[in-house]
Amino acid sequence: MSDRESTEDQSQGQGVQELATKTLSVQTKRYYIDVKQNRRGKFIKIAEVGASGGKSRLTLAMSAAAALRDHMTEFSEHYAQLGPPNPDNPPEDGRLKSEVIINENKRYYLDLKENNRGRFLKVSQTVNRARRTQIALPAQGLVEFKNALTELLDEFGTENGTADVQPELPENRFIRVENKNFYFDIGNNYRGIFMRVSEVQPRNQYRTSITIPERSWARFRDIFSDYVDKMKELRTAPVEEEEEEDQDREQREGDGEGDRDEE
Repeated sequence: MSDRESTEDQSQGQGVQELATKTLSVQTKRYYIDVKQNRRGKFIKIAEVGASGGKSRLTLAMSAAAALRDHMTEFSEHYAQLGPPNPDNPPEDGRLKSEVIINENKRYYLDLKENNRGRFLKVSQTVNRARRTQIALPAQGLVEFKNALTELLDEFGTENGTADVQPELPENRFIRVENKNFYFDIGNNYRGIFMRVSEVQPRNQYRTSITIPERSWARFRDIFSDYVDKMKELRTAPVEEEEEEDQDREQREGDGEGDRDEE
């Protein structure tokens, strides 16, 4: 095991076992794709090492790595269909194609971009509100990287491999309300199943989140339902009062006309 790998394993704590590794060289960069295993199961670590020795790393569950592999197939096909770069008409924000992978409490942002140095795939990882980490892969290496990742997934599978059988969780949801985005992400950790509700302001990407344990969902639902019912009552009450007043006024007017007829 190399010093690089030994240092990474120590930083994750004891009990990390390396199962396989692949190394790629694309232009002036090297990429390491490692399959590792700890007490929670198998996972993939991707490291980018630049010409100066600087390192960037991503960590993915096996299922997230499978999603990355599938998207890289789409990105490589899209890249193959692109014509030569046009400096006079660059894409907006430099983006040619984008995708997002959501896996438990992690998000992976995939952006095929173009700048004055060429085209490349940027993969960014965020965990909750933590600092974003990212790697950049020259577009010429997309197919080679995807093939290496596919070989590892074919050998070790796409299941996360935890000791306990993981329940099938509901799909994540998203709604937009006025100028804010709300994400409902369902996850699972050693404490159990949870829902993370995140509010994101599109303009500055400022994010606030709360985490609700699964055992409390029914109580939250009951409270929300109670507030919805009360607001319906508040909104309909003035209308009902006006209708009753109109009926009383019509009845009084009718009684008055009846009295005049008798006279």
